[in-house]
Amino acid sequence: MISVSKSVLRRKVAELLVVRASGHASDSEREHPLWELTNSQLERLLGEGVGGVILFGGSTSELRYRCQRLQGWAARPLLLCADAEEGLGQRFAGGTWLVPPLSLGKIFQKDSQAALKMAEHYGSCIGEQANRCGLNWILAPVCDVNSNPRNPVINLRAWGEDPITVSELVCAFHKGLSSKGVLSCAKHFPGHGDTEVDSHIDLPILGHNMSRLEELELVPFQSIIAAGVSSIMTGHLLINNIDPINPATLSTKIISNLLRGSLSFQGLVVTDALIMSAITKKFGPGEAAVMAFAAGADLIMMPESPDKAIDAIVDSLLKESIPLSRLEESLSRRRLALEGIKEVKCADSKEFFPPESLNFESISEKQFSKELINKSLEFRNPGKIKSTVSGINLLWIDSIFSSPLINSSAPAIYLPELAGFRSLICHPSGVSPWQDDPNSPLALDNIGHGPVLLQLFIRGRPFSGTAYRKEPWISAVKQLQRRELLDGLIVYGCPYLWFELLEALDESISAAYSPGQMPEAQSHAISSLFDSDCAKATLSLLMFKEFSD
Repeated sequence: MISVSKSVLRRKVAELLVVRASGHASDSEREHPLWELTNSQLERLLGEGVGGVILFGGSTSELRYRCQRLQGWAARPLLLCADAEEGLGQRFAGGTWLVPPLSLGKIFQKDSQAALKMAEHYGSCIGEQANRCGLNWILAPVCDVNSNPRNPVINLRAWGEDPITVSELVCAFHKGLSSKGVLSCAKHFPGHGDTEVDSHIDLPILGHNMSRLEELELVPFQSIIAAGVSSIMTGHLLINNIDPINPATLSTKIISNLLRGSLSFQGLVVTDALIMSAITKKFGPGEAAVMAFAAGADLIMMPESPDKAIDAIVDSLLKESIPLSRLEESLSRRRLALEGIKEVKCADSKEFFPPESLNFESISEKQFSKELINKSLEFRNPGKIKSTVSGINLLWIDSIFSSPLINSSAPAIYLPELAGFRSLICHPSGVSPWQDDPNSPLALDNIGHGPVLLQLFIRGRPFSGTAYRKEPWISAVKQLQRRELLDGLIVYGCPYLWFELLEALDESISAAYSPGQMPEAQSHAISSLFDSDCAKATLSLLMFKEFSD
């Protein structure tokens, strides 16, 4: 019989939950209010013992205040984390936004030692900035091997396309991150790299047997376990030759038998977000939390309902369908992971934005980001595009809501406009460049007859469903070329689309590829394609902007 009272048991179980919060201070500023709890909800849950928070959005100065305030509401030291796989700037304005990890995988093929040094620096840069903000856990690195070019959700997030490249780079990243005293998280076990379904939308099903997993998917996880990784996140995947019934996140065979048993992992196991449709389409919030915990997960990430998740696990423990020893094991692992992490002090309400945060990003961090951008850019026929009075700057963005890529100050807009290219922005939720027939090529009559600069912001994105949509970009490029209208092409993001378009592109056309989509990458890619007069004007403007910033 369990001798612990239900109220005590509930506080212990609450420690295992990680809930989502906005990096912004006020409820009205939440960017994703359906997923991000209100301040009153957060204060109550943290006071009741919830032990972790994942943060999205806001600035780095806001984030520092936010971490302090959340810790002040909490009953015990918190795990404060962010999904900042590409640097703090990917999620929080003011931080360094680094090129996607797959860029380093490409560099590794040419110069492995240089790539390993960069991967370690990549990790230490993120760890250093996490420390400044109060984060103690970064949900990276992605250990998935992107063996499927059509992967809609991993894609550029992977460190490579073969297990050796991924293994070496993720271990170097982990070394850099952990050197700053920040916990790392290898994901998405047992491997999300060969899927064509986005687990945010549906449950991917893979037919891999154990032999295949041991040859490819498990290799990076084995390497980073040996390197001492702090935590491993499970993927919402059905590996039907291992467990034909339960996805990995809810599978005893995959968590307890494979990860704990065969791979001897002793650290924290955390679920991927339980609000993802791969789980919610079949399992309720309480049911999913209980199944994940029973299967061997220590931390429950973003359950649909934190209260229902806690209550369901408590009831299972009281009924003894899950032994109390499972709870004590998970709590012990959590405490061990937090050892050595300094507790964040409670914020003084007067100290809203600490003055020192105004210079958050160091000169060396900015230089490192630029170095990675320069090393990952590819060009064909640079310096050929001339100024015009009738040009069209046609931009396609695969998700207009996802990031501050495109706004009035984005280089992808204002730099071509300096050279006489009028911008036309297209995206899935608004203006489309296609005719009613989705298989039709570009509707050129709708955009004019001047020279066209085509810029494509396309990468694998959660919730988008495909790595890059089925629009006929190859047909569009061919048609633009037949009419002698295509002046230049820039692809930001997906390397696989870039390779396909290069085959269709006339060798005389100026073109550039950047895996990064951040403003700095836009500036470099665009300025390289324009002729010397335009490039000089662009460079002067960029220097003025950098000086004024």
